[in-house]
Amino acid sequence: MSQSSLAGKVAIVTASTDGIGLAAAQALGKRGAHVVVSSRRQANVDKAVALLQSQSITVTGTTCNVGKEEDREKLVQLTLDQCGGIDILVSNAAVNPFFGNIMDSTEDVWDKILSVNVTSAFLMTKLVVPHMTKRGGGNVVFVSSVAGYQPMQALGPYSVSKTALLGLTRALAPELAQSNIRVNCVAPGVIKTKFSSALTGNEDIMDEFKKQLSIKRVGEPEEIGGVIAFLCSEDASYVTGETITVTGGIGCRL
Repeated sequence: MSQSSLAGKVAIVTASTDGIGLAAAQALGKRGAHVVVSSRRQANVDKAVALLQSQSITVTGTTCNVGKEEDREKLVQLTLDQCGGIDILVSNAAVNPFFGNIMDSTEDVWDKILSVNVTSAFLMTKLVVPHMTKRGGGNVVFVSSVAGYQPMQALGPYSVSKTALLGLTRALAPELAQSNIRVNCVAPGVIKTKFSSALTGNEDIMDEFKKQLSIKRVGEPEEIGGVIAFLCSEDASYVTGETITVTGGIGCRL
């Protein structure tokens, strides 16, 4: 991909001030896109915007809790006002308030996880599709997880929410293809982020986990960002309804 392969494109990346979301914003921005970054805390937004600007990336930042309808609408309207349209949505926001045996999880846990990780991902897509259609098409990328294929111990409800994103990708792709909008998904393995620190900080868990890997290390956020940028580029123009697993070689499917 050339450094200008996404020139003139506008990309919303949710939960994009750290980890995989920030890496996706960097990858898209370095290829010429105007990126709109967001997270729940203004201080995190300011820090991410300063970092991206220091890398000569065109960026707009705002606070957004994707679980709130008014915040989703504000994010889309700000993007339209400041950038003139929307071409790309990277849906990265996720929560995991529960760690333990799945049978100990509560209704509140399930409601929160499914609301943010699945329902909000769909509702953000629903908001941006009309604006992508006006521009002749676009790209949606959902960030799932290897746990969507093989549920992780102690992360049952979260794993199920990530499986749902695999289905959402397949359900949306044929319908949105009619509007020249491609819908794809990335399923990272264990990546070195704050979000995964409960796993990566536990030596016993990681020693066991690395036995499943062909590449015997934890992944870096940039290794996911590059795949996301590829899916949003013309290099992937015949790819839709797909999930790319970026896992270091975990055998999670045929």
